[in-house]
Formats: sequence, structure tokens, C-alpha cells
Amino acid sequence: MSFLQRTAGQMPDESNGIQGHLRLDETDKKIIRILQSDGRMQFSKLGPLVGLSPAAARQRVLQLVDDGAISIVAITDPTATGQHAQAMVGIKVQGDIDTVVAAVEAHSEVVYVVVTAGRFDVLAEIFCEDTDRLLAILQGIRVQPGVLNAEVFSYLRLAKQTYNWGVA
Repeated sequence: MSFLQRTAGQMPDESNGIQGHLRLDETDKKIIRILQSDGRMQFSKLGPLVGLSPAAARQRVLQLVDDGAISIVAITDPTATGQHAQAMVGIKVQGDIDTVVAAVEAHSEVVYVVVTAGRFDVLAEIFCEDTDRLLAILQGIRVQPGVLNAEVFSYLRLAKQTYNWGVA
């Protein structure tokens, strides 16, 4: 049974931006948990750990990737790659949020953007080489039509960063 068959039509609804719940079976969840610890694990090792042959484990992983349930990527340490200025920016918007989101996303140093409810309408995470570049990006955000306020939360120290979420 393919991942799409297992999800039974529960794919993201792009008309409203809300993602549907993806139903993963226990084997999918085991695969994801293992790959979250070691994304480079060989299928010959992964298969037996999840009760599948190496070929079946490979097919399962490829299906999860093809269906957008997982991505296998290298995670970098921003400071090791020269990005010493890091901040979260809370943005209050008046008017069309999507226009502001598009303008914020256009900066290559913006690595994460989320539309929120609460004090801020948009949160954006920025990693860049220094505070001069961070200031330039912030000035670019603040002058966008619809931006009422942009409050900056500069990172002093990264206390925890994990990617082991998404599977119960």
C-alpha cells in the first residue's frame, strides 16, 4: 500500500494553507524516528530495524520523500557557516498578510516564516553574517507596505535545537 493510499486523501488543503493530518503507519513512524537520528543510514541496516527487507525499506523511504512526508537534508550550524547574526522577528501587519510574507520570504537570509495568531501576525527567522546585514534586512522589512511594526529578538545563545518532532 502506498503512502497516498494510507493517507486516504488527507493531503494538505492548499486553498486555505492548513495542512491535513497525514496518517502514517507504525513502520513509517519507526523509519522517520530512525532517520531523524541518522539520515544517512544504509537501507541494509534500516530494513531489519523496522521489520522490512532493505529493498522494502528503500521503497518506503522513497515513497515518504516523494509524497512530501519527509525530506532528507544536511542541517548546518549557522555559526559554523559564518552566519553570526541570528534573530527572530515578530511582525505586526495591517492589510494583506500574504503580500508582507512574500516580501519577507524574498530575503535569502530569512530561513523560516510563519503566519501566527496573537501578538504578531508573522514570525521570521533570520541568519546572516553580521549585524550590519541584519540591520539592512530589518530596514527592508520595516519599509514594506502593510508592516506596522517589526520587533527583533536577537539570539544570544542557542540553547536547544532539535528535529525529532512530527512522530508520536
